[in-house]
Amino acid sequence: INKEEKQLEHTLESLIQRVQDIKNSIANLLVKLENEYNILQWPSVLDNFALLSGQLNTLGKLLRNEKVPPLRNSILLPIALSGDRDPELEKVTERRVIAFNADVVPHYLRTKPEPEVEERLQPVLNRASSLTPEAAQKQINAMNKMTSNIVDIIKSHQETMEKEANQKSSLSQTSSQADTNTLLSAVLTGKGFKSSGMRRTDMAQQQSNMQAQQQAAQQKQQGNAHGKVQSSIKTNIKQGSSTHPYQRN
Repeated sequence: INKEEKQLEHTLESLIQRVQDIKNSIANLLVKLENEYNILQWPSVLDNFALLSGQLNTLGKLLRNEKVPPLRNSILLPIALSGDRDPELEKVTERRVIAFNADVVPHYLRTKPEPEVEERLQPVLNRASSLTPEAAQKQINAMNKMTSNIVDIIKSHQETMEKEANQKSSLSQTSSQADTNTLLSAVLTGKGFKSSGMRRTDMAQQQSNMQAQQQAAQQKQQGNAHGKVQSSIKTNIKQGSSTHPYQRN
């Protein structure tokens, strides 16, 4: 009996440790989802799910181990109920349970689902038990086919994305950042031009400006001369009209 009790105690300690690890992983994931949702990346979420999956598999292997006594044969009964605050129980349960009373026992020592859950689950169980083996196998095959199609679509999409990424990386670069910077410097600041070339350009610009000024001056002079001629003609016409030879007395 002592050997069985020690084995059971050791098994319970291992189970508590594994469950605690799972609890911590779930808590860490929830903290990230609530506080880091704006910067959280999908690979990080997948890593957390992979960790949880590994921990659940470890727990399942522990329960299936041959050295683990069958826990179904063990019965857990409350030795005493008390409404007083129990500091040790509060510490063990991380302040979730402060007293082991009649209100707590039915929830924490329950071996069956809650009545509401059991009531909703019962129709599903009845429907499953009413199916014939052929009908059940047909539904399983349909589900497997649909799952396989989804997996194929995901793989095809992933292969297409990888192919496009490889094609983009294999394309040769057709531009040079150094040449672009050189052109920008030449256009904006004149960097890279020879001084003699700049002088010839300045001289040509000055000559062009002088020619434009000369042409403007000539046009102005011509316009003034033309204006004087018109004014003299008008004067002569007025003077001639006063001594017209055909004017009647």
